[in-house]
Amino acid sequence: MRDTEKSIADHYTSDSLWQRLSAALASDGVDPLNPTLQALAPYDHFHGRGLEATQSLAAGLEVEPSARILDVGSGIGGPARYFADRFGCHVTGIDLTQEFCDVAVRLSKLLNLQERITIEQGNALSMPFPDQSFDGAYSMNVAMNIEDKAALYRELHRVLKPGAWLMLCEIAHNADSHGALEYPTPWAKTAASSFLASATQTRTSLEQNGFTVERLDDTSAAAAAYGARSRELVARGEKPLHRAVTLIHQDLAKAASANSARGVEQGIIVPIEVHCLRRSD
Repeated sequence: MRDTEKSIADHYTSDSLWQRLSAALASDGVDPLNPTLQALAPYDHFHGRGLEATQSLAAGLEVEPSARILDVGSGIGGPARYFADRFGCHVTGIDLTQEFCDVAVRLSKLLNLQERITIEQGNALSMPFPDQSFDGAYSMNVAMNIEDKAALYRELHRVLKPGAWLMLCEIAHNADSHGALEYPTPWAKTAASSFLASATQTRTSLEQNGFTVERLDDTSAAAAAYGARSRELVARGEKPLHRAVTLIHQDLAKAASANSARGVEQGIIVPIEVHCLRRSD
């Protein structure tokens, strides 16, 4: 593993993730060995807006039970389990962080979804899958850790079938902003492992590497509304909607979440959702 890849994997690794998740579930009154998708949702959708964003991504899709779907940067498997449960399809996840993969496999077994979910540790720029092997793919808050976006999109083009869909939820740099993002953030401890592209750069790179961008939406308003609802819960003494950043990053989480939220509020960064189709050329 190269130095940059190692620093990114290390940012997400703690060697005690399963124990912390078990303790968090127990504090919610949930048996860690008998969880439900609903009980896991605040913890296993490790991206902006959590489960809400996963549901939004899936809302416009028609996925057959026979479909084979790819999850790039699958984390501890929340979106993969959501897709497999909602559509009855098979989901293959790939993630750079071994600890994430181990916990994802364990959770999928506990929910009896192991026959519909495969998790592999690996690099999104060199995936161990045959050409044209997937009917669709999605990636949620992953490309911010990938400097060579064109290589990522070429690799996605390679493993997707002609006409397959690709859905992305990412954080984009606002090209019109002169402000500087503060670190840490949920995806990077320092700027050295944060590689943000603008929405325009994202669209251009996708189009240049075999995809037709059907929609590219700014989801800042949805992020702001989600944050407001979560703050209201906390003000009432309840737990926030999204607890994955705290689960993963522990003491770093408060500063990371605050810096990310401030970046969106100040227009330095922009959460985006992108809907694409793989061209056949």
